[in-house]
Amino acid sequence: MRRAFLRSLLAGAGSPLLGGAAAAATTPTRKATAASEAGFTPAKQAGGLEGAPLAPPSSIRIRRVRCYVAPKPRPLLSQSNLVVTVETDQGITGIGEGGAPDTVRPLAGLLIGEDASRIEHLWQLMYRGHFYPPGREKLHALGALDLALWDIRGKSLDVPVHALMGGLTREYVECYSTAFPSKGTLRETARACIEAGFRAFRISVADPEPGQPFDARAMVRKSHERCRDVREGVGPGGEWAIDYHTRLDLADAVRLSSLIEDLEPFFAEDLVRSENPAVYRTLRPQVKVPIAVGEQFGDRWDVNELVEQHLIDFSRVTIPNVGGLTEFKKLSSMCELHYVGLVPHFTGPVATPEPEPHLPQHFDFRDGKIWPNRRPGLGVEFEPARATLAAEVTEPYRPIPLFRRPDGSLTNW
Repeated sequence: MRRAFLRSLLAGAGSPLLGGAAAAATTPTRKATAASEAGFTPAKQAGGLEGAPLAPPSSIRIRRVRCYVAPKPRPLLSQSNLVVTVETDQGITGIGEGGAPDTVRPLAGLLIGEDASRIEHLWQLMYRGHFYPPGREKLHALGALDLALWDIRGKSLDVPVHALMGGLTREYVECYSTAFPSKGTLRETARACIEAGFRAFRISVADPEPGQPFDARAMVRKSHERCRDVREGVGPGGEWAIDYHTRLDLADAVRLSSLIEDLEPFFAEDLVRSENPAVYRTLRPQVKVPIAVGEQFGDRWDVNELVEQHLIDFSRVTIPNVGGLTEFKKLSSMCELHYVGLVPHFTGPVATPEPEPHLPQHFDFRDGKIWPNRRPGLGVEFEPARATLAAEVTEPYRPIPLFRRPDGSLTNW
């Protein structure tokens, strides 16, 4: 249930999130016109379309960013469930998720005093405002702040985020399950998962016994047996998938992929280690099962060759990890162009989303699917009293000069 499947395609070009209001937010009473929804007020009549410039954008200024540690924090930084809030001078608070206090702080300082409605500009500012491109850990923090900015935009216009991205393209989001409650045997659990309405049941390469070494060849044999049980459990109408978890060397990954070919997995994930994506040029011709990769990668420059050269069949990139919804939309378009599917990896309760005590409003889930709603913003309500404040940023921070082109857009220092 915690991992949404193909949810990114629900909302047009790639929004995986479905609307909602935050406890700390208030909804503006003013009505948005077509011009103000675009971020501009109408040009003065003098000149009209003959060249009069548009008036300055109506702004929602960022005044404070806070980080909260969840009641059950995740130990992995790149799967952080740190809650990040972006507060504005109009009483609207955006909610995001990801990063760590030390990676959020320098990016948050770039946002203080800025117009929260200029999301693409702010993404560029955070990505390029420290001169060196962010590594994957800082990119995760950027994703948290970007999510919060989209939440603010939706709330300021009283619309769900999916409406800002072109609207719904499907009736629900299909999901797969990795941690489906055990029903006895693996075969019985897989069957119950499909009967509960999930599209697919997912397992990983077999674990060794506690205290025993990981014997790759033995684990390949054991994994093959488990895959047979799962295939029988899901039945002819169900789907299943397997995560190799980057545990196998190339030869063993090829061997396991060959063994499970006749079992028709929906995808096999992370066949080998991720440090060298070019290895898939060697692996792809030797493997016939669908390949899914991306959980351990960041922005589009991490995965563009895998997609453009058709070395994978599904992208598993994750919303905060890539730098938020702004970057995820671009990755979605790139995948669409090259006929690569999207099966985003889970992160945490804001980005997935998933129910938690400090997030009483999350998503509409039933029958193994996530259903759209009309709540404004991302659709997440946050109760700060149930989390621990870890950082607060209220002062602007500019570590390097910012250069702009003649049209006002940013360029590198």
